[in-house]
Amino acid sequence: MKISAIELYHVSVPLKHTFWPTWIPGYPQTHNGFTLIKITTDDGIEGYSAGAALGVERQGLGDLIGGYLIGADPTDIEGIQSLLKQAGFLGWRNFWIEPACWDIIGKSLGKPVYEILGGNARPIPVYCSTGEMHEPEQRVDELLAMKERGFKEAKLRVKNIELKDDIRHIEAVRKGMGDDFGLGVDANQGWLVTIVDKIPAWDLKRAIEFAKACHANDIGWIEEPLDSRDYDGNAALKAVSGVKISGAELNYGWDEIKIMFEKDCFDIYQPDATFAGGIAQVMKVIEACRANKRDFSPHTWTNGIGFYIGWNMMLSDKENNRSLEYPLEEPSWVPEFREGIIEPIIPDKNAMLQPFTRPGLGFEIDRKLLRKYGKRFFKITETRLKLKVIRQKGLKAALDLKKRKESR
Repeated sequence: MKISAIELYHVSVPLKHTFWPTWIPGYPQTHNGFTLIKITTDDGIEGYSAGAALGVERQGLGDLIGGYLIGADPTDIEGIQSLLKQAGFLGWRNFWIEPACWDIIGKSLGKPVYEILGGNARPIPVYCSTGEMHEPEQRVDELLAMKERGFKEAKLRVKNIELKDDIRHIEAVRKGMGDDFGLGVDANQGWLVTIVDKIPAWDLKRAIEFAKACHANDIGWIEEPLDSRDYDGNAALKAVSGVKISGAELNYGWDEIKIMFEKDCFDIYQPDATFAGGIAQVMKVIEACRANKRDFSPHTWTNGIGFYIGWNMMLSDKENNRSLEYPLEEPSWVPEFREGIIEPIIPDKNAMLQPFTRPGLGFEIDRKLLRKYGKRFFKITETRLKLKVIRQKGLKAALDLKKRKESR
């Protein structure tokens, strides 16, 4: 089997209500944007994946990856990983593309990806993962409504300038929710963005003080309280914290995350396979969590396709009994617009996701919605690639390149 065609789409799904993500304080998000890749094999199997995007910043991606991936074997994951890493030296992080190859593998075998990875079909509880910071009294009302819908835990966001206001936030929400509702909190300090509102970066002292307050208020975990590459700082915080510390969602794959294990940075590892090295490298994280008695809980704040990828990772870890992150911030970030071009993912009345059994990554692209929200900006096939090389390099150089590649 080999890759015979690659197509890329800009997808932009308009939101009915403006979303104000805490990870870009002060930034109004009006669309769910992502880059969709469709990889087709010479057997006619199609694999899909998606990478989060603010706009059309990947306009030139096809010209970069076409020469790497056309003709490659999509079932050779180690080889695909190597090619994507090489292409990444010249520009973008490209590991979000790798799950499309797993989609192909699953479809070729007639099995879900999680089953190929050693997992099993089972219901999984989800927690309500908020994306904005609201006044605590408002957030209590919202979470009480979520509790009525079956959710048993949620993740808060804190992004105040002063520590005392962050502490007041969690104290008020805990008091309003009572003791029978699980709470975690995301500080979004792992990759601080201040292009609009100026928010201070936390130092170890502030993180320790916040951890003490979280412990006093029965908060289950603190996510990304320090810079994601402050390995020593995260390890020092974990060593003294009475609350579990989590992170690693966007770190650059196993090369960085293995350092976190060596320094014992986290209690919970949360890599997102669309950012942190693809499915193959996240499997290494899962294995390391098992070996080191640490928890695994994938980050899923991307889009519906990214959520399916994280869902596969959770199902692949069949001893894992943690809840899966379910991004939800009504009325802006809701399943219809979060998923965009696939069927909305809805938990049942007990906040459980019933397992999917479709082969591959598990979703199906709605062609009508893709036509509505997506625009194809690149397509390449073996023939088109050959013609492109001839135009750019000349016939003799193109033939020499072909011989050199075939003689490897």
